[in-house]
Amino acid sequence: MPEIKLRNQPFDVAFSPRASVLCAALLTGEIKAWTYDDAGATTTAWSARPTKRTARALHFSPDGNDIWMGGKSGIIAQLDASTGAVKWHAEAHAAPVNRVHVVNPQLVASGDDDGVIKFWDARAPSQIREYTQHWDYISDFAYFEDRRLLVATSGDGHLSAIDIRRNKAEPAHLSADQEDELLSVCPIKGGEKFVVGTGLGVLSVWDRSKGWEDGVDRMLGHPASVDAVVALSEDIVATGSEDGMVRVIQVQPNSFLGVIATHDEYPIERLALDRSAKWLASVSHDECIKLTDCEGMFEDDSGAEDVEMGDEEEEGDAAMDEDSEDDDSDNEPAQAAPVDWGSDSDDDKPQRKKKVRKGQHKVGKERVNEEAGFFDDL
Repeated sequence: MPEIKLRNQPFDVAFSPRASVLCAALLTGEIKAWTYDDAGATTTAWSARPTKRTARALHFSPDGNDIWMGGKSGIIAQLDASTGAVKWHAEAHAAPVNRVHVVNPQLVASGDDDGVIKFWDARAPSQIREYTQHWDYISDFAYFEDRRLLVATSGDGHLSAIDIRRNKAEPAHLSADQEDELLSVCPIKGGEKFVVGTGLGVLSVWDRSKGWEDGVDRMLGHPASVDAVVALSEDIVATGSEDGMVRVIQVQPNSFLGVIATHDEYPIERLALDRSAKWLASVSHDECIKLTDCEGMFEDDSGAEDVEMGDEEEEGDAAMDEDSEDDDSDNEPAQAAPVDWGSDSDDDKPQRKKKVRKGQHKVGKERVNEEAGFFDDL
């Protein structure tokens, strides 16, 4: 398995949608880029340091010309993807930025540790709108082009769907409280459904046609939190867990297919799949980027996939519950190990915690957009 050795911990990883380029955001505030070939051999392309504090989040523009980053200082920066030169930057958030997402060539979204989501005009970087429906950190974004909906997951146990065309600083949909941290989100089934990773290791399945109140299915078996998830095909996803394992899961019909990578005992921070669906990149606290070759891994989508399970997982994960759980059930799966809520070695990330919460979520005052015409282009 190819690896890129680093001198510092990576927090995010991203592939260019147009070229064989891989970028990583590091603890030191650096953004590093490499080119890679079909064999997984890498060559350093450039290194930049747009912030002196931790660089947490990365996302390429659709044309691959720019890469956007967010950091602990609250910074958002736009870098030239070919040279690393900083085109624009701003202290955009009062709290650390945990996730950025380039929605389209005109719009960039950012989410911080306080649950604030901001929209930015990517053409002449400036803030457009701010959303405050969440009160804990924004963990992930996913965009559904057909309905122009940006879905955000949060540590407050809710997910929200924002219609980017609406001239209102409020979401189109807000889920019920899931009583668990929502950590990652990924579209599947051609965007008709999506999966959400949670703090207790449940992978929940949501069906957009059934509404946004709650999920329609739950997959049990991860012994720890599902911090990252990425689609490998229409119904197969890779999950990155706090136990350091990268697992492959088939969704509806539900099946555990195997472990394809491991970072030992270090929690997985992020996963990313390249534009050819060949290389899966994973980053953890072990100061390296691992590249897993996924090409030809699946014979078909019928459950006959060729995935080998690691020896260390055969006893624990082979027992993953393949049956869906009733949405109203509070019973924990007997075969799943208790979640390890040990401390995170990095104090730059929002702290995970078991929540006992009562009351309503915070809703900020609606902010009026002075440039309503911006969304006419989207």
